[in-house]
Amino acid sequence: MKKINCIIVDDEPLAANVLEKYIQRLDHLNLVGKAENAVDAFNLINMENIDLMFLDIKMPQITGIEFMKSLNRPPAVIFTTAYRDFALEGFELAALDYLLKPISFERFIKAIGKVKIDDYQKPAPNSQTSSHTLTRDYIFVREDKRMKKVMLTDILFIESIKDYVKIISKESTVLTYLKMSYLEENLPNRQFIRVHKSFIINVEAIQRYTATEAEIEGTVIPIGRYYKQKVHQVLDDLAL
Repeated sequence: MKKINCIIVDDEPLAANVLEKYIQRLDHLNLVGKAENAVDAFNLINMENIDLMFLDIKMPQITGIEFMKSLNRPPAVIFTTAYRDFALEGFELAALDYLLKPISFERFIKAIGKVKIDDYQKPAPNSQTSSHTLTRDYIFVREDKRMKKVMLTDILFIESIKDYVKIISKESTVLTYLKMSYLEENLPNRQFIRVHKSFIINVEAIQRYTATEAEIEGTVIPIGRYYKQKVHQVLDDLAL
């Protein structure tokens, strides 16, 4: 039997631990990871092949319902919550089930019986890009304790600062905890290119460039030796 890859998205450790124990009791379920917020859940979904998400509705900054709406191709979803009021909206989003906390094992089993993975893990037709590449025109990133929406077209460049990245856009600068390699793999690779170990740039924002640097809004960004050939293949294709 094919294993069903699951994640738990819940900011309440006790509730998440209960679900983890239930998952471990079923041989055909495989827990890939747990996330306490939408950003961590988003990263898991884009890095792993996730079939099923146990998604808490009442979370800080961005609710489970808002998070599900933000995904282009969400995995199968079973909502979990302590509040009955969200049930209707959850089902309107085509959630498989709605589990009210505290969740009994018997009720958990009933929800799992509704999972038909073949209906949720179909490849996108005629896809020419990596399965991880973003197809939306925005991203959500954590800024302090809030989730901030950043439009991809507004991003000028991204700078790595140790374990954080600084996203410089037309209107603002956001410092958030993300890996540069994750952004490199997931941002549209014809619009965003990595030009240096510390920089990813938006090709459309470049004003001038040479063999060793690019200029964006008055900021001169170095083009690293390792990235030079790939960068100039992209830029030269855009030149007249």
